[in-house]
Amino acid sequence: MTAQLHLGVFYTGVGPQFLWDDPSNAEHTEIETYVSVARTMERGLFDAFFLGEGLRVRENRGRVHALDVAGRPDAITQLSALAGATTKIGLVATQNTTYNYPADLARRLASLDYVSGGRAGWNIVTTDNAWTGANFRHGGWLAHERRYERATQFVEAAKALWAGPVEADTDLVRLRAEPTLPPQRPVLFQAGDSPGGRELAAQHADVVFSANTAYDKAAAYAADLRARLTRHGRPADAVRILPGASVVLGDTPADAAERAEDIRRRQINPQRAIAFLEQYWGQDLSAYDPHGPLPDIEPAEGELDPSRGTISIEHRTGKLERIRQWRDLAEAKNLSIHQLVLEVEPRHHSFVGTPGQIADEWARYVTDRVVDGFNLSPQLVPGSIDEVVDRLVPELQERGVYRTEYTGSTLREHLELR
Repeated sequence: MTAQLHLGVFYTGVGPQFLWDDPSNAEHTEIETYVSVARTMERGLFDAFFLGEGLRVRENRGRVHALDVAGRPDAITQLSALAGATTKIGLVATQNTTYNYPADLARRLASLDYVSGGRAGWNIVTTDNAWTGANFRHGGWLAHERRYERATQFVEAAKALWAGPVEADTDLVRLRAEPTLPPQRPVLFQAGDSPGGRELAAQHADVVFSANTAYDKAAAYAADLRARLTRHGRPADAVRILPGASVVLGDTPADAAERAEDIRRRQINPQRAIAFLEQYWGQDLSAYDPHGPLPDIEPAEGELDPSRGTISIEHRTGKLERIRQWRDLAEAKNLSIHQLVLEVEPRHHSFVGTPGQIADEWARYVTDRVVDGFNLSPQLVPGSIDEVVDRLVPELQERGVYRTEYTGSTLREHLELR
């Protein structure tokens, strides 16, 4: 039997991938928009609707980040509303293990699974930043290297509670609780690519939300994860791998490439270019003209304020040398701040082409067992999702790698999980 591709949509909460200022976008946090998107996904026979969670609105220089959405509803609450407006689509809530409590979160997730008829999923994430923790009077209570230790203990406690009474007494999780619902649990998703994240996925996840989308990276990730699964005594096919992906469709390859470049320029607009450099300079650069030369000041010393951005630790290391290289490049090519950032900001892998081209590429990915599907990040809502459903899905069906109808009603059935 030909391998089948599984699709989800990660409903954007923050980040530059979404074109916030496009007039074609629906009202982003209105329930009507959520319902419309979820029903379109059901029409396209998607597996799951993923909803991000923001425990605190992102900030920059101590103020709400003007280039992100200003607030999001609680994920479980919003998905509970969608459970009554849909019949098939899986409903996956991103929920944090650092600033939640196992018994409370397990009960709320089990409730979502119960009211949706087995369609709930939990996208397990961690955090360690103090500015989120301030909302919970914890601050930065958990060291960065211990976040996956707590996540593992947290998930183990939640899984035990979904099966029956539980008493846990570890260094990071302590509880004694009784379940309030019949034994059942949501599908477990794990998002994270660090060694700790991969180990958590290999031990407990049903699905991984990977960042490895390019073919070679996806193949290496799949091989690594399957080896870890085997070491933990689980079948190599026990976990579905759904990398995050963006899609740009065009009538011709040239049309798609032109659209993709336009989207990139709109995603990395002049304001974002300044915010990008602030992550490396570690100080306020708002007085600098994004169409002018690079800042003529040296970066601040010390670790960056985490509210300024989310660049990885390895990218923060050696920032003086990186900035020197950028100065040389800007001088050699006579680049403004905006032009430089467009050139040096890491390009995330996107699938760009005609519907037929992308369908061929995805068929290769899933046939080679490099991935089991993709979790799509739309640039426009609902436009990007409509395009995939109306133009790309029929091409996938024609190649025999995508369902033509739902054969089950639960998320576990959609994903063909054991």
